[in-house]
Amino acid sequence: MMVVRAPLILLGFHPAMVLFVGGLNLIYQFWIHTEAIGRMPHWVEAVMNTPSHHRAHHGRNPRYLDCNYAGVFIIWDRLFGTFAPELDEDRVDYGLVQNLGTFNPIRVAFHEWVGIWRDVTRPGLTWRERVMYAVAPPGWSHDGSRQTSEEIKARHVARNPDQADTPGLGVADPETTTGPSPGLATGP
Repeated sequence: MMVVRAPLILLGFHPAMVLFVGGLNLIYQFWIHTEAIGRMPHWVEAVMNTPSHHRAHHGRNPRYLDCNYAGVFIIWDRLFGTFAPELDEDRVDYGLVQNLGTFNPIRVAFHEWVGIWRDVTRPGLTWRERVMYAVAPPGWSHDGSRQTSEEIKARHVARNPDQADTPGLGVADPETTTGPSPGLATGP
């Protein structure tokens, strides 16, 4: 994607090197998209993105929302607090918080961009609200009508207090657990 690569080239990195390293990253991404490989040795799991870590990234379970963004090195997620290990007792349920209900590749590829466009162009919003729809975390809304990942996690913990303070989940916040949010399926 040139939008991401252009700043590197403008900073002085040779375009061939940027494309080569992008290709290496793409090759690395291929092998982590599997269920055929369980867990790797601890020293590998501590530093590298592995199939186990990446499965959690694709999960719709509350514990796995917005985690494990790493391309190659999982140390960045560990440093920035976005790491969640795949747990045997909470098998990854792949998908979106609200699944699309279609396998149309065009809709699958562009649904989020269309949704962002609809939010940004909604009448009656301030400029700040329009910008926030484009850059705020998933689930952000100007009127609080949608749930962010943190709110989904807090509600899950409120319903399952025994899971508080387990990996990927925090302590329930009473302010975010009052009543259901309309139209949001939060899974188990």
